[in-house]
Amino acid sequence: MAPSGLAILLGAGPATGAGIARILAHPSHGNLAVALLARNPDNLTSLAASLRASAGPDSVIETFPTDTQPSNLSAAFSAIRSHPSFQGLNLRVGIFSVKHASKKPFLEETHEEFTRSLHDYVGGAFAFAQEFLRLLFEQHGDTSLAEGGSKKGTLIFTGTLGAMRTNARFAAYGAGRSSVRMLAQSLAKEYSAQGVHVVHTIANGAIKDEDGEAQRKGETMSAEAVGKTYLWLSGQGPELWTHELDLRPAQEKF
Repeated sequence: MAPSGLAILLGAGPATGAGIARILAHPSHGNLAVALLARNPDNLTSLAASLRASAGPDSVIETFPTDTQPSNLSAAFSAIRSHPSFQGLNLRVGIFSVKHASKKPFLEETHEEFTRSLHDYVGGAFAFAQEFLRLLFEQHGDTSLAEGGSKKGTLIFTGTLGAMRTNARFAAYGAGRSSVRMLAQSLAKEYSAQGVHVVHTIANGAIKDEDGEAQRKGETMSAEAVGKTYLWLSGQGPELWTHELDLRPAQEKF
């Protein structure tokens, strides 16, 4: 069965990213062609091979090594536009799921370290969102919902509890996570009426690409469960859009 559209995932790692991509690509779930973006080419190649084996022979999964620098993301999106596997497929889903972790006593953290963290993470979310929106409007046009247009696609930012509150020694982490949350909120307010569904999720707890005892007990989240949730979000119509969603395993304290 041919894919029904295209999903682009930045932050395609072996845990959360793998589970999300598998659900999006699997013909019995999302049935989407998936472009995997991450920094390490070797890891990407290995991940794609594993996903193709588990998602089935009809799945379409391609890799595009890149970091979050604007010029590199622009080149990756150009390669996606021209890739033969994606010809005739319209963009439907974009997911920014980049790892961001920083813990250091405040007086030991340099200005360069703090601002580099913001540049790479928040700047990366900004650059990814711009590239996603440009491609989305290029393919779907810019007719608003009020003018008779339809939903064009869904942009999801995977956040954490650090976007809501932070702790001692997490200055850069909290600043970065909360900034991306505000970016998502701004984009939702600007583009919802044009048919773009923007979501910020708050993943509170560990996510593993497993389906075992820890998941059955509600101790850790399953990456595929995150993928199913993202697929559900992408299927929401303009009559009801979720903007922010808290994700946690049953036993996670809050």
